[in-house]
Amino acid sequence: MTSKYIDIKEEACEANKMLPASGLVEMTFGNVGIFDSEFSVFAIKPSGVPYEKLSPKGMVVVDLDGRVVEGKLRPSSDTPTYVELFKAFSPKAVVHTHSKYATAFAQALVPIPAFGTTHSDYFYGDVPVTRKMTSGEIAGEYEKNTGLAIVERFKKGRINPEEMKAVLVARHAPFVWGDSGKKAVENAKALEICAEMALATIALNPKAGSIEKALLKRHYFRKHGAKAYYGQNG
Repeated sequence: MTSKYIDIKEEACEANKMLPASGLVEMTFGNVGIFDSEFSVFAIKPSGVPYEKLSPKGMVVVDLDGRVVEGKLRPSSDTPTYVELFKAFSPKAVVHTHSKYATAFAQALVPIPAFGTTHSDYFYGDVPVTRKMTSGEIAGEYEKNTGLAIVERFKKGRINPEEMKAVLVARHAPFVWGDSGKKAVENAKALEICAEMALATIALNPKAGSIEKALLKRHYFRKHGAKAYYGQNG
């Protein structure tokens, strides 16, 4: 019998397999979750399973209470974080990696600065970093509290998750989202490229300063929003 969740399971499998091919993950350090708004569930990679062994059938389907509704394997240990992001931001897909350069910024507790137009094509401003988690949050529902810390950062900073589709979790690594599994992985790859270039920019000129607001706005909105003109119609 065909699963009613087959579409998101297939998309989740495909997107997860993109991660090692993109150079964003090593070993099993990363996963993708795909949300189905009709059923309020998402499909996610099973915990610890190598990417080459993934199949649509093996994807785990979880509801927004964190309960497994389909699948025989344990879902990713990051599942409670995904629950909070899907509830708060309503993206189609979320990606978590430990890509080297973006993770270095997260570990250093430093936002990724918007230095140039490449960054501005994807992210409207500096990519934010969350506050450090408390001992109580770490000892308690750690993964859920990670998600709540992300949501808190966006609320306190009045950051629009539609314009900033990435965040660095302090001492941890990035979470990125998008309108599809493929697009979320693309955004995660763009984040890693921007992090590498930012580090090089700082090394070359520590006083470079952020990109001018007018240039940031022009490059971001020529690709996003109602008046976007980058690319081809259809």
